[in-house]
Amino acid sequence: MKLDLLSTIKGSALEGFFPAGWKLERMDELAGRAPERLGEREEYWNAGFEPVGCESVHDLEVLMGVEIATQVIEARDEGRQLALILPVGPMGMYRWAIDLLEKEKVSCDHVWGFNMDEWSDAEGNTLAADAPGSFQNAMEEAFYDKLGKLTVPPEQRYFASRERLEQYPGKIAGLRADGAKLVVVYGIGRALHIAFWEPHFAAEYEDEEQWKKATHRIGAMLHPLTIEQNAITSFKSRTTLVPAWANTIGPGLFLEADYGIGGADGVLGRGMQWQGFSLWSALHYGPDPWVPASYMPTLAGKLFYHNELAGPLEPECN
Repeated sequence: MKLDLLSTIKGSALEGFFPAGWKLERMDELAGRAPERLGEREEYWNAGFEPVGCESVHDLEVLMGVEIATQVIEARDEGRQLALILPVGPMGMYRWAIDLLEKEKVSCDHVWGFNMDEWSDAEGNTLAADAPGSFQNAMEEAFYDKLGKLTVPPEQRYFASRERLEQYPGKIAGLRADGAKLVVVYGIGRALHIAFWEPHFAAEYEDEEQWKKATHRIGAMLHPLTIEQNAITSFKSRTTLVPAWANTIGPGLFLEADYGIGGADGVLGRGMQWQGFSLWSALHYGPDPWVPASYMPTLAGKLFYHNELAGPLEPECN
């Protein structure tokens, strides 16, 4: 007798919980594959896309930081502006980006930083910029402030407040028209989001093309899986502190990037993890608006992941 979720979900409290467009059987089949198959290339992957396995979170942070710094240095050498869409997490990468930029003495005065999201209420009102827990405060402390004299000029830093986020599409379009390169740095959510662009938003668009044009959302309603993920990763398990809404960029910005730098570091120790199921779907589900992360392999770039996430994803008591 089978007692897994797929065979017992009907009539349970979870019926209707998962995004309506998710093919759970498909996701389960992917997650059940042998670990060595994680890197198998799909026809729809960009020729310049590469998943890169890492033995530790430390290794992943170093490689992501070096990759970010390399983009800054290359743009400088080419005489181009660089528009960077940046996440707050994984955060360890910023230390290593700073380290390389300092060693090479490369100024970031040609860089424009766009934070991809920020906690909000349903109307898009955000925390004060210097409030503990705000993404702006975290980014200032972890990256901009520590760069010192090499830092991105304050007027070239964009944070996802209600007013400022509205300016992203026009500003990024203007930079690209002047020859700037657009690079998105991202993580993969438990609910397969990129930034806080959630899977259930797909139901609001007439078709994929309309979904792809959406540049941002003010007061985006978060999925319960996203809230619980952040309770674990950012709020020390205190679910009651996690906001239910956020301001976020959309596919009309992150899918326009010339290059992507991704990270999947969701291991918790003692054999526990939260991200392997999501990583398999991001890489192999196939592009689908109900699975936003499934589009990232269509961009040139690298996705760094902890090898433990590849599996085998089998039951184990810890």
